[in-house]
Amino acid sequence: MNFSSLVLMEKDKASNLFVRELGSYEVSDGAEYVSKMYYDGEKVNMFFDTCKDVEEWEYSAIFDVFNYDIFTKQGYEIDDVDDEYNPTWKLKFDFLSEHMDMKAKLVETCILVEKAIKDAFEEIKDKESLY
Repeated sequence: MNFSSLVLMEKDKASNLFVRELGSYEVSDGAEYVSKMYYDGEKVNMFFDTCKDVEEWEYSAIFDVFNYDIFTKQGYEIDDVDDEYNPTWKLKFDFLSEHMDMKAKLVETCILVEKAIKDAFEEIKDKESLY
Protein backbone atom coordinates (compact mmCIF):
# COMPACT_ATOMS: atom_id res chain seq x y z
CA MET A 1 0.00 0.00 0.00
CA ASN A 2 1.36 3.41 -0.88
CA PHE A 3 1.02 6.15 1.67
CA SER A 4 1.20 9.77 0.72
CA SER A 5 1.40 11.32 4.18
CA LEU A 6 1.61 10.79 7.91
CA VAL A 7 -0.28 13.02 10.32
CA LEU A 8 1.35 13.90 13.62
CA MET A 9 -1.01 14.64 16.49
CA GLU A 10 -0.17 16.02 19.91
CA LYS A 11 -1.39 13.87 22.80
CA ASP A 12 -2.02 15.27 26.27
CA LYS A 13 -0.07 13.21 28.81
CA ALA A 14 -2.56 13.71 31.63
CA SER A 15 -5.80 12.98 29.77
CA ASN A 16 -4.29 10.77 27.04
CA LEU A 17 -6.46 12.63 24.51
CA PHE A 18 -5.34 14.07 21.21
CA VAL A 19 -5.36 17.85 21.48
CA ARG A 20 -4.26 19.12 18.08
CA GLU A 21 -2.68 18.29 14.76
CA LEU A 22 0.97 19.32 14.52
CA GLY A 23 1.37 18.60 10.84
CA SER A 24 0.81 16.38 7.87
CA TYR A 25 4.02 15.17 6.26
CA GLU A 26 4.48 13.76 2.79
CA VAL A 27 6.35 10.46 2.91
CA SER A 28 6.63 7.39 0.73
CA ASP A 29 8.67 4.22 1.20
CA GLY A 30 8.28 2.55 4.56
CA ALA A 31 5.28 4.52 5.80
CA GLU A 32 3.05 1.48 5.43
CA TYR A 33 4.78 -0.05 8.47
CA VAL A 34 3.76 2.84 10.74
CA SER A 35 0.71 1.88 12.80
CA LYS A 36 0.40 5.04 14.92
CA MET A 37 2.30 8.17 15.77
CA TYR A 38 1.89 11.03 18.21
CA TYR A 39 3.83 13.72 20.05
CA ASP A 40 3.61 13.51 23.85
CA GLY A 41 5.00 16.97 24.60
CA GLU A 42 8.55 15.66 24.86
CA LYS A 43 9.14 13.17 22.02
CA VAL A 44 7.51 11.83 18.89
CA ASN A 45 6.32 8.28 19.53
CA MET A 46 6.12 6.20 16.36
CA PHE A 47 4.85 2.63 16.46
CA PHE A 48 5.60 0.29 13.59
CA ASP A 49 5.06 -3.37 12.85
CA THR A 50 5.56 -5.99 10.17
CA CYS A 51 2.55 -4.78 8.17
CA LYS A 52 1.37 -8.36 7.83
CA ASP A 53 0.40 -11.23 10.09
CA VAL A 54 3.25 -13.53 11.01
CA GLU A 55 3.34 -17.16 12.04
CA GLU A 56 4.15 -18.03 15.64
CA TRP A 57 7.72 -19.07 14.85
CA GLU A 58 8.28 -15.87 12.83
CA TYR A 59 7.27 -13.73 15.80
CA SER A 60 10.23 -14.92 17.90
CA ALA A 61 12.58 -15.15 14.96
CA ILE A 62 11.98 -11.56 13.86
CA PHE A 63 12.70 -10.19 17.32
CA ASP A 64 15.86 -12.35 17.47
CA VAL A 65 17.34 -10.95 14.26
CA PHE A 66 15.92 -7.42 14.27
CA ASN A 67 18.64 -4.77 13.83
CA TYR A 68 18.13 -2.28 16.66
CA ASP A 69 21.52 -0.70 16.00
CA ILE A 70 20.46 1.06 12.80
CA PHE A 71 18.06 3.08 14.95
CA THR A 72 20.17 3.66 18.06
CA LYS A 73 23.16 4.76 15.96
CA GLN A 74 20.93 7.47 14.47
CA GLY A 75 19.83 8.69 17.92
CA TYR A 76 16.45 6.98 18.13
CA GLU A 77 15.16 5.29 21.25
CA ILE A 78 13.60 1.93 20.36
CA ASP A 79 11.60 -0.52 22.44
CA ASP A 80 9.73 -3.73 21.73
CA VAL A 81 5.96 -3.60 22.16
CA ASP A 82 5.04 -6.99 23.59
CA ASP A 83 1.25 -6.78 23.73
CA GLU A 84 0.59 -6.80 19.98
CA TYR A 85 -0.31 -9.74 17.74
CA ASN A 86 2.56 -9.08 15.32
CA PRO A 87 6.10 -7.89 16.11
CA THR A 88 5.82 -4.20 16.97
CA TRP A 89 8.30 -1.54 18.03
CA LYS A 90 8.10 1.96 19.42
CA LEU A 91 10.53 4.63 18.30
CA LYS A 92 11.04 7.87 20.19
CA PHE A 93 12.74 10.91 18.71
CA ASP A 94 12.70 14.68 18.91
CA PHE A 95 9.96 16.76 17.32
CA LEU A 96 11.32 19.32 14.87
CA SER A 97 9.20 22.47 14.68
CA GLU A 98 10.31 23.39 11.15
CA HIS A 99 7.93 21.51 8.81
CA MET A 100 10.55 20.56 6.20
CA ASP A 101 12.97 19.34 8.88
CA MET A 102 10.30 17.15 10.44
CA LYS A 103 9.31 15.83 7.02
CA ALA A 104 12.94 14.89 6.32
CA LYS A 105 13.16 13.16 9.70
CA LEU A 106 10.01 11.14 9.01
CA VAL A 107 11.21 10.18 5.53
CA GLU A 108 14.53 9.02 7.04
CA THR A 109 12.70 7.12 9.77
CA CYS A 110 10.38 5.34 7.34
CA ILE A 111 13.32 4.28 5.17
CA LEU A 112 15.10 2.83 8.23
CA VAL A 113 11.93 1.04 9.32
CA GLU A 114 11.41 -0.51 5.90
CA LYS A 115 15.03 -1.67 5.72
CA ALA A 116 14.92 -3.19 9.21
CA ILE A 117 11.68 -5.09 8.53
CA LYS A 118 12.74 -6.36 5.11
CA ASP A 119 16.17 -7.39 6.42
CA ALA A 120 14.56 -9.28 9.33
CA PHE A 121 12.26 -11.23 7.01
CA GLU A 122 15.18 -12.04 4.72
CA GLU A 123 17.29 -13.18 7.68
CA ILE A 124 14.66 -15.65 8.94
CA LYS A 125 13.78 -17.00 5.51
CA ASP A 126 13.86 -20.83 5.52
CA LYS A 127 14.76 -21.00 9.24
CA GLU A 128 11.45 -22.27 10.62
CA SER A 129 13.12 -25.48 11.88
CA LEU A 130 15.28 -23.40 14.24
CA TYR A 131 12.19 -22.07 16.00
